[in-house]
Amino acid sequence: MLYWHWLVLGMALIIAEMFLASFFVFWFGLGALLVGASLWIEPDLSLGIQLLLWTAASGLMTLLWFRYLRPLMKDRTQAGNARAAVIGEAGRVLRAPHGGQRGKVRFTTPLLGDDEWEFICDDPVIIGDRVYVKDFSGNTLIVEKRD
Repeated sequence: MLYWHWLVLGMALIIAEMFLASFFVFWFGLGALLVGASLWIEPDLSLGIQLLLWTAASGLMTLLWFRYLRPLMKDRTQAGNARAAVIGEAGRVLRAPHGGQRGKVRFTTPLLGDDEWEFICDDPVIIGDRVYVKDFSGNTLIVEKRD
């Protein structure tokens, strides 16, 4: 094989990666580009050596990716997980629920963009009580009073 065969194969594999969601074929494409560059520098490499170099380079880059680089890229934020970020937050009752009307609670820091929320509580509460978010019900918080 000539050096440009490996370059075309490498480019084709890297382009194929755009249509796959694995980020696995990319490393085989880079391995092929590496063999193409090596063959351009040393054109007398045998096909067996070329295949061995491609296998070793692709395998090593894949191993390095999955073992060391990919774990560093994991998303450890709570973004998109609003429920988990809000459960347990404490606020003060501004208006106690009575009749069919819901109560209103204020938080020191805004929760999901607002510092005042309507709430439902199974326990009797009065203005000034401290309540904790237990769950959501649409745009209403379900809170509990802890002693």
